[in-house]
Amino acid sequence: MQKSYALPLIALALCAGNPPALAFEPLPPETMDDARVFKVEILQVTDIEPYQQAYTGFIKSLQDSGLVEGKNLSINRVAIDFDVEKGGFWNRLGVLLRIRQEASRIVTTKPDLVLTIGTPATKYARGMLVDAHIPLVFTAVANPEDAGCVSLVDGGEGATGSTLYTDMTDSLKLVRDVFPNAHRIGMVHTDDENGVANVAAATRDGKPLGLDVSTRLVNKSDPIAPTLKELYNGGRGVDIFAVPLDTYYGLHRYEAAVDLGDFGIENKVPVVTLAMVRVPGAALYVGADFTQVGRLAGNQAAKILQRHTKPDVLPILRQMTPTVMVDPARMAALKVTLPAAMVAHKTETSNGFWQIDMAQ
Repeated sequence: MQKSYALPLIALALCAGNPPALAFEPLPPETMDDARVFKVEILQVTDIEPYQQAYTGFIKSLQDSGLVEGKNLSINRVAIDFDVEKGGFWNRLGVLLRIRQEASRIVTTKPDLVLTIGTPATKYARGMLVDAHIPLVFTAVANPEDAGCVSLVDGGEGATGSTLYTDMTDSLKLVRDVFPNAHRIGMVHTDDENGVANVAAATRDGKPLGLDVSTRLVNKSDPIAPTLKELYNGGRGVDIFAVPLDTYYGLHRYEAAVDLGDFGIENKVPVVTLAMVRVPGAALYVGADFTQVGRLAGNQAAKILQRHTKPDVLPILRQMTPTVMVDPARMAALKVTLPAAMVAHKTETSNGFWQIDMAQ
């Protein structure tokens, strides 16, 4: 019996002349995800103000991209808290175990993306997240290589984000220009990964500039005053103090930062910060802005969620020109005159500080 192919051929011809749009023209990813609620997990160790600033910048960047919590975005944020005042909680093993526990929980929830804030959360959670094929975006990391990244710009498999990294040589040159008579810098730090990396960079890059950096390692529960006295040595030791990127200065309502500022005022020793954290009594602030760096991480997260871009192909972002702030009242008390080139590019802020535009 002869088979008839008339109807199938007619149907095919009709399709060829006017193909159905849904069959041959896939909708853009942004349109397909209009009704979708993206699940984002956020993990960090300790809850300090700079981390909150990074988080705020991240959320603002997502909002600017049309991703709004309660509308098309669901966020679960966990801050692993170690009460250092009670002692015995902050140690590398304890941090590792808690982060791994949270990472394991996150894997079971299968979020669309994970944001880690700070080096410890990034370093110890990334392996489990990568194995589970969950995109990882990080922020507030001083040196990405210390968090398991390939380089300053390559996050490696399954990861991207933003870093607080700034060129330490440039920062120290600025310190030297503002305080030309200071040659011995004192830095107090803990075992915080960001702090260790920051201090190592200052020690290494200070030598070619004629700056000798003396460092002291303390526990996060230790008061800072005894160590400051040791470094200062009655005026025979360091002649300037620098604050590294270390959570120590953000704990206990900024107790260490406040005490350092008071010590500097009483002894007429300049205090500079190589991190944008509040240090009452500091004269000069040089470093990456946590809010801005958080926004950069948000830019990458939006690409991953909305465009389905793999983290691997996105570079690690950083603030290319550091933020520079000066307290003119403190400079006057120290009888230090700001270089004319910096004064020419200053803008007075609402808190009375001067912001120096280094890009000009």
